[in-house]
This record gives sequence, C-alpha cells and structure tokens, in this order.
Amino acid sequence: MTPRQIELVQSSFDQVLPILEPAAMMFYDRLFQLDPSLRRMFRTPQPEQARKLAHILTVVVKGLSQPEKIVPAVQELGRRHGTYGVQPEHYATVGTALLLTLQAGLGEAFTPKVREAWSAAYMFLASVMQHAAAEVEMFGVLPMVQLA
Repeated sequence: MTPRQIELVQSSFDQVLPILEPAAMMFYDRLFQLDPSLRRMFRTPQPEQARKLAHILTVVVKGLSQPEKIVPAVQELGRRHGTYGVQPEHYATVGTALLLTLQAGLGEAFTPKVREAWSAAYMFLASVMQHAAAEVEMFGVLPMVQLA
C-alpha cells in the first residue's frame, strides 16, 4: 500500500467511526446475502460478532501505517479463520461485502480512489491471513497472538 492509500483508508474510516457497529451489522447482512452458507461458520450472535469486527477493524486500520505491529495479530486471525473452515474463495466474498458496506456508509465520500485504497488494504490483509492459514494447514502450527 502507498502512504496515500493508507491515509485514504484511515481518513475514510474516521467517517465511519460514528456508525461503526451498525455498519459492522450491515457488513454481516451483506455477507450472508452474498453467500448464505457462510452463516453456519458463525456461532457467536451477530451483534457480538459485529462488535468484534468493529474492534478488529479499528486496530488494523490504525495500524496500517506501521504494518509490522499488526501483521502478527493479522496472521493469528488468519490461522484461527483457517480452523473455522474459511476457504480461499470466502475472502473474495468478504472483500465484496466490505466494499459494499463502505460504499453504503460513506456515500459520495466513497470515491474511486477511496475504493482502490480499501481494496489494496483488504488484499494486503487477506493475503497475510491466507498465508498464515495455509501454514496451519501445512504444518499444523497455531501459535497464540492477541490483538492489542
């Protein structure tokens, strides 16, 4: 990601912060509309899952300017998602749901440049998660790291 893309993600996320939990609920609604089969992977009630997503997004977005600080936690998230049965094709669906949610939440502020920045951020994070999940699948390693 470029410094400008990081700035765009962070500044647009600041606009979402006042409605972050409802936006996270909207994300899950969109996700399950796109792929209803994913609902079975979530055992936590949707409002609680939305709070978790809001927290993780906040930590990750704030940490994009120092990726070395968030990569271990993102890797752990990927490892855990691998144990939940998340498949590589699910990442595309999640990315689509995220972008649709941001578009709805930001309206006209979701410019092509902001979309491109969020796409780059998601591709970076999804790649880190997928590589970590693949390591678990290959080597059976699941170390514990917590998000700050």
